[in-house]
Amino acid sequence: MSGHSKWSTIKHKKAALDAKRGKSWSKLARAVTMAAKTGGGNIADNPTLRLAVDKAKADNMPKDTIEKAIKKGTGELEGESYEDVLYEGYGHGGVAVMCKAVTDNRNRTSGEIKKIFDRAGGNLGPSNCVAFQFKQKGVIVIERDKADEDQIMEIGIEAGADDVSSSAHIHEVLCAPDIFESVRDAILAANIEIQSADISMVADNLISLDAKAARKVMKLIDALEENDDVDAVYSNSDISDDVVAELSKDA
Repeated sequence: MSGHSKWSTIKHKKAALDAKRGKSWSKLARAVTMAAKTGGGNIADNPTLRLAVDKAKADNMPKDTIEKAIKKGTGELEGESYEDVLYEGYGHGGVAVMCKAVTDNRNRTSGEIKKIFDRAGGNLGPSNCVAFQFKQKGVIVIERDKADEDQIMEIGIEAGADDVSSSAHIHEVLCAPDIFESVRDAILAANIEIQSADISMVADNLISLDAKAARKVMKLIDALEENDDVDAVYSNSDISDDVVAELSKDA
């Protein structure tokens, strides 16, 4: 099992136990706006926008709200001026944490992110203090009971995936970003339901955590994800199935 799969496992468990993990429409709309701003408003020519719109649709965002968000990004409608900002630092036990934010006020967001790191016993660091430890990957997660391991392995390999792994709760497929859509579509074509599909940052090397350390790291990540400006949080923490089970009892 790849270590990243263990991280996906705890995210999966927490999502099932805590409904508020879902992003607000304002966060999703902001992501759509930024994607349109950086790559244009034509979904057919902008894979980042396609992914952002897919996420918004999956969360039942109204079509007109999505269209307005796209037009704000292309300048057809007036709106706030957003920018992507990447924050990097360390959590408990030296765990590397990357936090992607979309903000209309860099100073405000930077101050808030620093406070979150400080309160959780972490440290906000300079640019590229941990980013070199991560690579961008397509990450597709399927619940274990939706397909068997051999089937996912076969589809993933044929579609060109880099890695296919399974844990007690999920199957996870990792692939290069440029073939993400084709791998995802191959899984969907086999009538397999996908729990989540995203372009993510995956750590090269992981730090194994016991339950005590995992609680502290999850406290930091939870606080970051609850911030209105934060779009995504990545970590190189490695949490075993046994620790996942122990943390689930606390939820």
